[in-house]
Amino acid sequence: MPMASSDKPTRQTGKNRAFRQSLGHAVDGLKALYRYERNFRKHLLVGSLAIVAGVILRLTLNEWLWLTLAIFLVLIAETLNTIVEAVVDLVVGQTYHDLAKRAKDVAAGGVLLAALFAVVVGCLVMLPALSRWF
Repeated sequence: MPMASSDKPTRQTGKNRAFRQSLGHAVDGLKALYRYERNFRKHLLVGSLAIVAGVILRLTLNEWLWLTLAIFLVLIAETLNTIVEAVVDLVVGQTYHDLAKRAKDVAAGGVLLAALFAVVVGCLVMLPALSRWF
């Protein structure tokens, strides 16, 4: 990789040239989510526990579809929330702005809606599956 005059590695500012490069950036993004975002890790843990419960309860294919939809919806909502927070922080820095607060609040509200959906789906899927055991 060519070095800039200040001996720092150059950073990519243009488009990715290959799918593999794009995939690498996507994996880096997922690693960053896991490393820096506590709530993403919590959602991942709860989703993993739901998967374990689904295996134990022997969910049907239809139940698995709903459960995985709910889990991924929460993870995607948390990802979008993280993006909004990062961009807002980049723009406003340490200053307060009403629109910045609104953007962050709305993004967090989206995560809450997704989590509520996941709870509803979890109840609708797990309770009947649990009743099949008794």
